[in-house]
Amino acid sequence: MTSVVRSRVVWLVVAIAALAFAPTAAADLDDERALAEQYAPVVRLVELTDECGYGEPYIPTDVALLFGDRTVALRGPWNRTDLVKVGPGAEDLVDRFEYHLDYPGDPLNPGCDYRRWATRLTAGSEPVVYAHVLTEAAFPGEVALQYWFFYPFNDFNNTHEGDWEMIQLNFAAQGAREALSTAPVEVGYSAHEGAERSVWGDDRLELVDGRQPVVYPAAGSHANKYSAALWLGSSAEAGVGCDDTRAPHRELRPRVETIPSDSVAAMTAYPWIAFEGRWGELQKAFFNGPTGPNMKSQWEHPITWSKTWSGRSYAVPTAGAFGTSTTDFFCSAVATGSRGLIHLLRNPVPVVLLLAALVALFVLVAVKATWTPVAPLRIGRRRAWGQILASSGRMYLARPRLFFGIGLLLIPIAILITALQWLLLGGLELLGAVTGEAAGAFALLAVVIGATLTLLGLAVVQAATACALMELDQGREVGPLAAYRLALRRIRVLLGCVALFVAMWVTLTTTAFLIPVAIYLAVRWSLLAPVVELERLSVLESLRRSGRLVRRRWFRVASLVGLGGIVSIVLGPLLGAIMIFVTAVPLPFLNLVAGVVYAVAMPYVALVTAYVYFDVRAHVALEPSPSKAELPAEVDLGIVPST
Repeated sequence: MTSVVRSRVVWLVVAIAALAFAPTAAADLDDERALAEQYAPVVRLVELTDECGYGEPYIPTDVALLFGDRTVALRGPWNRTDLVKVGPGAEDLVDRFEYHLDYPGDPLNPGCDYRRWATRLTAGSEPVVYAHVLTEAAFPGEVALQYWFFYPFNDFNNTHEGDWEMIQLNFAAQGAREALSTAPVEVGYSAHEGAERSVWGDDRLELVDGRQPVVYPAAGSHANKYSAALWLGSSAEAGVGCDDTRAPHRELRPRVETIPSDSVAAMTAYPWIAFEGRWGELQKAFFNGPTGPNMKSQWEHPITWSKTWSGRSYAVPTAGAFGTSTTDFFCSAVATGSRGLIHLLRNPVPVVLLLAALVALFVLVAVKATWTPVAPLRIGRRRAWGQILASSGRMYLARPRLFFGIGLLLIPIAILITALQWLLLGGLELLGAVTGEAAGAFALLAVVIGATLTLLGLAVVQAATACALMELDQGREVGPLAAYRLALRRIRVLLGCVALFVAMWVTLTTTAFLIPVAIYLAVRWSLLAPVVELERLSVLESLRRSGRLVRRRWFRVASLVGLGGIVSIVLGPLLGAIMIFVTAVPLPFLNLVAGVVYAVAMPYVALVTAYVYFDVRAHVALEPSPSKAELPAEVDLGIVPST
């Protein structure tokens, strides 16, 4: 018996069984339909500028339009080439696992093809949502009402054919009939892999006629939001990128199709609900077509799923100094990265060649650089690029307890940042006090606080490292605590420098085109910590002094201090990401591993910074040496800190 014949036999058996239970099922279904009609959502899509322009071209679509259409194919299993049927019917999807529907177009290069196809497919039809009312045995006295939206294409960073999104209303009731006479308790709007909760009656939940929730699907991604804004997402649950629900809008009142809670009746009325394959072309990774509602955890466990809803999304403030330009830059960067990944999947050869060229360049630099002689002490010398790295490594390995002890300060600072950000964001989330643009403003404030404390921690570590290096050069042993006591004598000036640095960075980066200026100044001021500690200058004098030292040596300083800092920051999270794929270690432990790696790596960067400072200071004071391999006479460093 072929799979198609077997599928139809199963469907026929289900239909016969449904007739046997028809009276009871019909009575329940009437209540479910009435409940679904009572709270039918109002959908406000981002208005389309033109057929191929910005906006949302796809409407919540009746999936019945796909069946029998000659542009739709059923393929599989497990591959994109095997054709099962052109223009499949709903019953052809029953008992299909790892098969997929295939629409006309290339999801990795969509152009305007899917828009034109969807326009033809839905011409003359009305938008549709699929309602589903159900309970969960583990939570008696609670009822969930779901509305499922199907879109023919997802035009977000992870482009793919087909897209299912949904919203859910929870009632304190025994069933659909009782729910008809009571208001919902809460509602959840799906967005990518997660969902956002709102208490029924909350100000952010917009209602029409006091009952119908208003849904704002984001242009392209169809992530459901409570209002019009530019929403930030940087996780699997919230999506990586930006969801835009801003006006102008076009309002839709979709027709409600209610899928019976009784599984037999559901399969009889909507055979496609038993489809276990994908509602779009099979592709790699994020570009795969999605599975349908019946394959989602909330289809059978809606109340359990609702316990995972988050309390808010973060929107970009649209006015004031912190406008949308920086976020637009971030959104564009994520989209560009997505396009790069698409190019890699479509044509990996140029990307591989580019990576090979970068590796070759790195090897060439390593071979050509002068690494010896290595002289960790007599620090007031000119050193070649490689000698600075080698001297820093030799010094670190010679006294690991000292420098690792200095780096340990970064761990409590990271814990403090986490606690403060939780109080600012998590605590407010528990109170349900802030959402939308206000939540975005608080998120920005949390970022500024985190950046300030992080830079202060790095500056203190660099200052303590510079003091420790001076003590060792003078033949005096020093421990981590003694190094910090020396560094903290100049903490006020150091704090003032960090505050000005953060203010500069935030101000300049709020405008995308000034980000290069911010990077340029960050490198010019990267020697602030040793300047503050070893030259005893004021805040403004320290800024000017660091700028003068870096002048004409910007690329040298950037390649040593800047690149070293970036590598040390990325190394921990990168190691954690690798461990996610190769181990089953809990995420909190991975975060701890990343923090320890960061604390171990940053003292080395601090040593590099100190040696760069001594190098450029020697270059300013001494005549050029005839050979980079020579270590000329040591320059007088002036004030030497003393215990």
